[in-house]
Amino acid sequence: MAGTGGRTGEPEATGGEAPSAPERSESSRCMPFEDCVAGIKSSLKNPTVRFLMERMEKAGCPMPPGMITARNCGTADKNGSYGSRIGITVCCEEIRYKDEITQLLIHELIHAYDDCVVKDMDWKNCAHHACSEIRANHLSGDCHYKRELLRGFMKMRGHEQECVKRRALMSLRNNPHCSGTAAKDAVEAVWSICYNDTRPFDRAP
Repeated sequence: MAGTGGRTGEPEATGGEAPSAPERSESSRCMPFEDCVAGIKSSLKNPTVRFLMERMEKAGCPMPPGMITARNCGTADKNGSYGSRIGITVCCEEIRYKDEITQLLIHELIHAYDDCVVKDMDWKNCAHHACSEIRANHLSGDCHYKRELLRGFMKMRGHEQECVKRRALMSLRNNPHCSGTAAKDAVEAVWSICYNDTRPFDRAP
């Protein structure tokens, strides 16, 4: 079901869409919608979230009011997304903890930053989408070993790069323009340059 939606009254991001891939069990329990909205407002005070929004503003792409939206999206295994001219959507029915909101905003803000600074960014282009997914998963901390352990991935050595590739592929395969082997080929083609591109950070956090 579509559910109810609500805007935070704070900045929303800016067509293509870059969905996140939460890798969650069906038994998870989401937080109440009102707590999700409050969590977004609280997460906007996070230093990394603030840093990314400031860098976007300096790049000429300020986040206007209403560009971060809280919704019950009715889409399983998708805790949020970013879309050009749409912004960042937080799917509250997939959110369990406030920390997940902060993590999601950081991830999607990296997509928004790429949309801002990459010339002729095209989310239908598998290479473009793959590059942004690699960067978002690497720079957001989505693949920190503690998060991987919580997902049930126990490998310690080399876990971070494997996680970035796995999660980038999951998101890319949700792109109807990147079906079949196109997703894997795109990730492999841009891996080195995009994994090592840490903008707007000096280095990977």
